[in-house]
Amino acid sequence: RPQTFAHVVGQEHVLTALANGLSLGRIHHAYLFSGTRGVGKTSIARLLAKGLNCEQGVTATPCGQCDNCREIEQGRFVDLIEIDAASRTKVEDTRDLLDNVQYAPARGRFKVYLIDEVHMLSRHSFNALLKTLEEPPPHVKFLLATTDPQKLPVTILSRCL
Repeated sequence: RPQTFAHVVGQEHVLTALANGLSLGRIHHAYLFSGTRGVGKTSIARLLAKGLNCEQGVTATPCGQCDNCREIEQGRFVDLIEIDAASRTKVEDTRDLLDNVQYAPARGRFKVYLIDEVHMLSRHSFNALLKTLEEPPPHVKFLLATTDPQKLPVTILSRCL
């Protein structure tokens, strides 16, 4: 997997938009990454999480050396919560996840929820997620990844970049 935006092959328009947002401090609370399998949706989402939580500050070029960067690379950063929606489709799973949104990050600047295959959530799960997307705490970012964006409710799509 790429460890910096510079190592990502393709996706220049996405990388430019994310890098500009990080550099200018204009970070949206929810991003939707869509595309076919293997194009780098979750890799780019993890790089965004790294840029948000690097100990050197919010940056488009995270250091890769600090504890936060290394733990994100290793998949063990406590404030990057990765969910495979394909195996957690029930509304109870989504509510359990969202119950912890209110709490501040333990180590990082932001608590980042990376929900892969988000289109697999149930209608009730989307409704539970929508409430949080409408009024997110300032310390929370949602990174949604999907191979099938047309299955997402328009109410979810309208709250994502």
